[in-house]
Amino acid sequence: MTEKPIDNTTRLRLLKKAEILFAEKGFHAVGVREITKAAKCNLAAVNYHFGGKMNLYLEVFRSRWVPRARRIRHSFEEALQGQESPFIDDVVGALAHAFLEGPLTDEERRCHSQLMYRELANPTGALDLLAENVMQPFFMKLRNLLRPHLPEAIGDDRLLLGIISIIAMVIHFNFSREAVSRLTGRTYDPAFKARLVEHITEFSLKGLGGMNQQEQQP
Repeated sequence: MTEKPIDNTTRLRLLKKAEILFAEKGFHAVGVREITKAAKCNLAAVNYHFGGKMNLYLEVFRSRWVPRARRIRHSFEEALQGQESPFIDDVVGALAHAFLEGPLTDEERRCHSQLMYRELANPTGALDLLAENVMQPFFMKLRNLLRPHLPEAIGDDRLLLGIISIIAMVIHFNFSREAVSRLTGRTYDPAFKARLVEHITEFSLKGLGGMNQQEQQP
């Protein structure tokens, strides 16, 4: 007896439509019927392809959110390529640039940010998945890059909180574009994005208490 082939077209359509709905409303406010209606498929398709709504939700993060996060990280790492021990301003600047001017389209950025915002507001098992596979490894990389350029008096606890603060600032300027534009009167054109990268870098450097590239040069 041969196995029935998996309908990847329906599966991918479910993932795409489910991500949009979860980003707009959050996991608990979206029903299976709404997802299958948007994906134009049978009500049983969610169970058939994913084994339930929660598994579909987790798969949205695994197959759509995580790859986008890795693209952002790749953009960050590419900016530092060839630097054996990049300075703090290089690291923070590359981080801000990856989020604000990086590889995601505006549509991807909105969906990516909204999906994470909904998850943080009402956590599920998806947050554990992201913490283990995306957040913690990236935090460790940032810590290892920044630690050599900071005074010994700055302990690991302060450094961790500093990294969280930097990422929070980057995410805020990335996610709250409409509010920032209204407050500043600036649109997110290349010149303003570059100014924000500069601001985040300067602000973070002072907050961490380290030295930038110019200060470390003999």
